[in-house]
Amino acid sequence: LIGPAARADRAWVSISVTTLDGPLARVLEPRAAAPHRRLQTVSALAQAGVAVGVNVAPVIPFINEPEIERIVEAAAQAGARSIHYTVLRLPWEVSPLFRQWLQQHFPDRAERVMARVQEMRGGQDYKAEFGSRMKGEGLWAQLIAQRIDKAVRRAGLARHVAPLDESAFRPPQLVGQGSLF
Repeated sequence: LIGPAARADRAWVSISVTTLDGPLARVLEPRAAAPHRRLQTVSALAQAGVAVGVNVAPVIPFINEPEIERIVEAAAQAGARSIHYTVLRLPWEVSPLFRQWLQQHFPDRAERVMARVQEMRGGQDYKAEFGSRMKGEGLWAQLIAQRIDKAVRRAGLARHVAPLDESAFRPPQLVGQGSLF
């Protein structure tokens, strides 16, 4: 179903790849697909003619951040066309859960990780401002952005997906109570 829509420039797919390290993946995302399975999916979609992008997310300093360049290269080898990334976000009730998880799995790095996260968030665990909440701010966030951009250029990928052809889109006709809005 996606292939024909993609060949008409009406669909693309984005798949997150958090790490290439299987054991780390099981700690980060215990119920999610393994990294090699995600890359197989990228490859299958690309072979079917689907424009596929990889989202390196979330980038966690000192945890999966050292893998940025390898993830981008693996995505390119699998057939991805573009790369996106998001730095770790810790809104409200997520922050204490992440801190507990970090202390449990990476006690030796927990303070360093949180110091970098807060450095990218103006001294806080989270800032919700549009424009910075996904990428962060400050020197560390700039370094991550530079590393992503250089890795993307080296791999011959794009940073953004091409716009989709929306010419065939027709909003659904609302009936009943939905038509009141």
